[in-house]
Amino acid sequence: MRDLRIAALASGVAVAAAGLAVALFLREGAARDGTLPQGADVEYLTPFGKPTRPFSPAVRVGDLLFLSGQIGTDASANGGLIAGGIEAETRQTLENIKRTVEAVGSSMDKVVKCTVMMADMAEWDRMNVVYREFFPEGRLPARSAFGASGLALGARVEIECIATR
Repeated sequence: MRDLRIAALASGVAVAAAGLAVALFLREGAARDGTLPQGADVEYLTPFGKPTRPFSPAVRVGDLLFLSGQIGTDASANGGLIAGGIEAETRQTLENIKRTVEAVGSSMDKVVKCTVMMADMAEWDRMNVVYREFFPEGRLPARSAFGASGLALGARVEIECIATR
């Protein structure tokens, strides 16, 4: 269990480092000539009204869209997790991602990177079967995945993505 926690922490640090690298790239681009790189303006997107939690569903930086992590919540389940195990949760998670990317002017075929966090890596194969349904063959996003304990609302899976416009 200790090894899983260390691996999850290391993966989390890697994700944070990638975000920092993007931020530094944008800042350094601005520092050279006093302007941001072309198209590097930042927009905090709330396509479904005022967020109920302390984060934006998506942030646009130039032509990149950074989506917050999604879990398998569903309005028909009163905002709770959808029942049915890892397959149903993965499907609802990806439907939530699809709904968000489309609401901010993109699509699933423009998702270029996903980070998958799973409560139980033994469910990996079953999650992957559903995951593949959402992306065109030959255009699978780059991806990282790791086991994590304590996902929001007791979720089995959480996925965050980066897409282009």
